[in-house]
Amino acid sequence: MSRMSVRLRATFAATAIVAVALGVAAAVLVGVLADNLEKSLSNEAARRAGATAEMLATRSTTFTVARLAEPALDPDIKIFRKPALPAATAGPVTVADPADAGTAARRPSPPATIGSAGAGTDAAPSASASPSASASPAVAAPAPEPGPASEPAPGPVGGVIISKSAPAGAMEAGWAPDGSFTLATMPVNTTEGTLVVQARTSLLPAEEALRTLQNLLLPGIPALLLLVAALTWLAVGRALAPVSAIRAEMADITANDLHRRVPVPRSRDEIARLAETMNRTLDRLELAVSRHKRFVADAAHELRSPLAILRTRLELARRDPVAAEALTDVDRIQALTSDLLLLARLDAGEPACHEEVDLGQVAAEEATRSRPRPEIRVALEVAADVVVSGSAGQLRRLVANLVDNAVRHASTAVTVRLATEEGEAVLDVRDDGPGIPAEHHEAVFDRFTRLDEARDRDAGGSGLGLAIARDIAVRHRGSLGVVDEGPGAWLQARFPLASSSP
Repeated sequence: MSRMSVRLRATFAATAIVAVALGVAAAVLVGVLADNLEKSLSNEAARRAGATAEMLATRSTTFTVARLAEPALDPDIKIFRKPALPAATAGPVTVADPADAGTAARRPSPPATIGSAGAGTDAAPSASASPSASASPAVAAPAPEPGPASEPAPGPVGGVIISKSAPAGAMEAGWAPDGSFTLATMPVNTTEGTLVVQARTSLLPAEEALRTLQNLLLPGIPALLLLVAALTWLAVGRALAPVSAIRAEMADITANDLHRRVPVPRSRDEIARLAETMNRTLDRLELAVSRHKRFVADAAHELRSPLAILRTRLELARRDPVAAEALTDVDRIQALTSDLLLLARLDAGEPACHEEVDLGQVAAEEATRSRPRPEIRVALEVAADVVVSGSAGQLRRLVANLVDNAVRHASTAVTVRLATEEGEAVLDVRDDGPGIPAEHHEAVFDRFTRLDEARDRDAGGSGLGLAIARDIAVRHRGSLGVVDEGPGAWLQARFPLASSSP
């Protein structure tokens, strides 16, 4: 996870949080909806049973008996005669007050089998009815003779019994299998005795509503998560865009262009404060580097006059070995001072002259100049009319440093070659010395780097020649590197020709 980008981690985190929230919300929604739908169906069954019971209580005895003998007009309502309330039903039941049948209904879970609901007024026998009563919707037993003392008061009695199962004998009467309906049972006193009213309500509407909700949630939640992931990816990318701009700017800032600053976003948030802090750090760094460069330049400049005076005095002094050695040391100090002053100017970004320079002529003049090792032969292979744009003095210093370095490390010969390749001037300086190890191909261009530590410092250079040569090549939109081919050291500088320069 630590290797993932901040943008990707934020997208995953936001999507996971929304997925958990949607899962919990969907589960709660389905549960609450199922509970409310089934409660509503139970209340409807109880209402229909109560309405039928009240109708029976207000009708005459003759009407009641006639109605019991009629064929069923409503397959969801059953009326039968019974001496007492059922002692048990085919499933779990809840007894409630008829005045509040809705609040007394048991809350069954969604059924596994769905039956079809009717819309009439008659029904089949109850589970608590005797076998003779369950076989037919007609009167199951003769009613006792009514008398003044034993005649019950007409009207509903007891409570509403609500269950989820069909009563015993319901299959014979044409009712659906168990678990397909919510059943409400209510006893009622009539002049004919106690009758039992059973009403049922199909659970099919609840099942269809839950199935529709599930069909919406199953594809809807993944689609919503994809939308959340896409929006989070875009939002985080937009929020991190200033960070990418800051990183790109910082990657381009080097020691030579510390004046550049990272962009500060308009939003006054943590990223803006980070950019401001980085700019203040760059301010302090630029100030420190400027002071260092100015110190080096001032020191090198101030050393030139005393060294010139010392050199003059040594040259005019009496010739002896001590004076000769001192004069050699002064020469090295003067060369080092000149190199430091040139580096300070290059680091300060001093603009170079953009004039046309015949690089072939410069290379020929510097290659034929006398050097401390006259036994080393310098061969020239210079093409004519190789013209580049830049500073003649700096290019002359580049060629001199390359040839001096080759002569210092060569065994017998140095080759200086200048040609044109694909719109570029290519300057090759090769020697037949020990060469440069592959692991030091870049290190040799660092300042004050000398690979041969055992070499006498009087014979070796100061370690600034190749560093100065690379800086000059870069300032002229060129390059300088080591070619790993053949024996000895092979340094190659490339410059755009004057005709291809802007």
